Amino acid sequence: MADEAEIYDGVRAQFPLSFGKQAKSQTNLEQVHNATRRTTTTATDVKLEASPFPSLSSSSKSWLNSLKNPKPNHEHKSSSKIIGPTRPAGFGPRNDNEEQDQDDKGGSSSSGNHKLQIPPLDEEDGAMIGPPRPAVEAKTEEDEYGEMIGPPRPPLEEEDGLMIGPPPPPSGSMGSDSEDDMEEEEEEEEEEEEDEQNKYRIPLSNEIVLKGHTKVVSALAVDHSGSRVLSGSYDYTVRMYDFQGMNARLQSFRQLEPSEGHQVRSLSWSPTADRFLCVTGSAQAKIYDRDGLTLGEFVRGDMYIRDLKNTKGHISGLTCGEWHPKTKETILTSSEDGSLRLWDVNDFKSQKQVIKPKLARPGRVPVTTCAWDREGKSIAGGVGDGSIQIWNLKPGWGSRPDIYVANAHSDDITGVKFSSDGRILLSRSFDGSLKVWDLRQMKEPLKVFDDLPNNYAQTNIAFSPDEQLFITGTSVEKDGTTGGMLCFFDRGKLELVSRVGISPTYSVVQCGWHPRLNQIFATVGDKREGGTHILYDPTLSERGALVCVARAPRKKSVDDFQAEPVIHNPHALPLFRDQPSRKRQREKVLNDPLKSHKPEQPISGPGFGGKIGSTKGSLLTQYLLKQGGLIKETWMEEDPREAILKHADAAAKDPKFIAPAYADTQPETLFAEPDAEEEDK
Repeated sequence: MADEAEIYDGVRAQFPLSFGKQAKSQTNLEQVHNATRRTTTTATDVKLEASPFPSLSSSSKSWLNSLKNPKPNHEHKSSSKIIGPTRPAGFGPRNDNEEQDQDDKGGSSSSGNHKLQIPPLDEEDGAMIGPPRPAVEAKTEEDEYGEMIGPPRPPLEEEDGLMIGPPPPPSGSMGSDSEDDMEEEEEEEEEEEEDEQNKYRIPLSNEIVLKGHTKVVSALAVDHSGSRVLSGSYDYTVRMYDFQGMNARLQSFRQLEPSEGHQVRSLSWSPTADRFLCVTGSAQAKIYDRDGLTLGEFVRGDMYIRDLKNTKGHISGLTCGEWHPKTKETILTSSEDGSLRLWDVNDFKSQKQVIKPKLARPGRVPVTTCAWDREGKSIAGGVGDGSIQIWNLKPGWGSRPDIYVANAHSDDITGVKFSSDGRILLSRSFDGSLKVWDLRQMKEPLKVFDDLPNNYAQTNIAFSPDEQLFITGTSVEKDGTTGGMLCFFDRGKLELVSRVGISPTYSVVQCGWHPRLNQIFATVGDKREGGTHILYDPTLSERGALVCVARAPRKKSVDDFQAEPVIHNPHALPLFRDQPSRKRQREKVLNDPLKSHKPEQPISGPGFGGKIGSTKGSLLTQYLLKQGGLIKETWMEEDPREAILKHADAAAKDPKFIAPAYADTQPETLFAEPDAEEEDK
């Protein structure tokens, strides 16, 4: 036995431990990312060719295109020299006809004894393959090529013996060359667009959508690590997504309803990403922890106090809110009551500071949006009268703005954004414009971008991670032909770089470009559906969407089945009572001949007054009649008087019921005698 065990161990040692085990089939990452590849990259709907690879760099694409469509070498050379490469000497002509043609023509070079190798014409369409033939001094063009086709070739403009421009195309190939030139121009334009996008490293090759909302998604927040995403919608709910725990089904792990019947308008993470702020259409903002548990709700102010500084909170619906970028205890909110307020998250009963914007005339004008700068030392607010006001946080500061720009926009401002260096301020408005402001000189904007339709009060602006670009979304117009798009602008050149179509039917509201993930987020939707589009590139992006897309959903097993408990409450009120089962009701209807419209069967067998035994009863009479007519009915043929009188003798001899009662008063029973008339009848 010991020898057999040693032999077995020796044989087993020659095989790996995984021998005989079936390896789990894993989906290739290339196939996974090909499933999420975008079909269009620009607003002009440029179709991408299906490729088995996840993505290619610009240099690789240009190399492949050069192999597919080789471009002629347009070099400026002297007309006396041969333009383009020739076949090296010693290889000889390609065929016998070419050799004979060269012998007849006597073509030779002026500097050597070897013959000049002239490339032949293409036999199919007559177009020349390779560079054009050089002119031979001994022969003219008519003698060399035969009869000239088409107009004469224009004279070459020579200057110092150099050819100006590319060589002329060969005769007989004008149509094909023009088409090739157009195709080359289109390819060059596409390559220029791709190179322009690759220049800024915009991740646009792939796309996924986080669904779940039933209306437009108006709020978006991604934590600083890029692991969790919050989306708020006009359907009054907030959905929480976790990239690390999410699979390819892209389902949210929690759904909240902060304030019943109020739209979600803004979401913001704290600097430490352990809590987040939720701003709704109500007058009270809420604080939640990272897992979605409510930590507190700020107090509501007294609407009957005229001076807003004397109230403890907002008295009208909130419009925007943002957490302090550095301090984790401070929050900024703006409201329709015409004020901005600073809050301490440790005290939900009163605000720290009340800011009242400067107004041209007394009254209450709503503050539509607000924002912090990167260091948290300045506050910008967009007021309903179209003005932009900026306050610097310093000792003893009050409500008077440090920078006031009247009539910055002709309509409500939907978003403002500071650059990280504190030099530029971006503003977005309902008037369909995006303006770039220099914070050192705010009298006039540096640049105004128009034709950017905006129909939502939460449309914002975002910077790229290196802040070379800034992006914003556009809304779908009623009679417009283009859908919701993301517009990319160059900060240095102040020009539109690219338009990327996100949805053909839905408007783009919120957008963001996460610096760690290098992924672009864009929220879309309308009155029926809403979602969050995530644009990424497998070669440029990290984590985030790449993690959850490659994770296949877990297969369901028998253990996952859970029977829903049924609670029977027979004494419940009619409003809360379960609907009765309709199975018995259907059976009764089928058995009822009137409701089921069942036709009557014909009468068969003895009986009268209908069918015998139709009720399936157990009466003796019905049983006897069924067994072949054992009881015969004779009363219809009998005289009623005779039928009664045949029992008269038995009643007289043994009276039981009626006769004893009349024994004294009427000892003799009287029967009606038949009349003569009745007998005659």
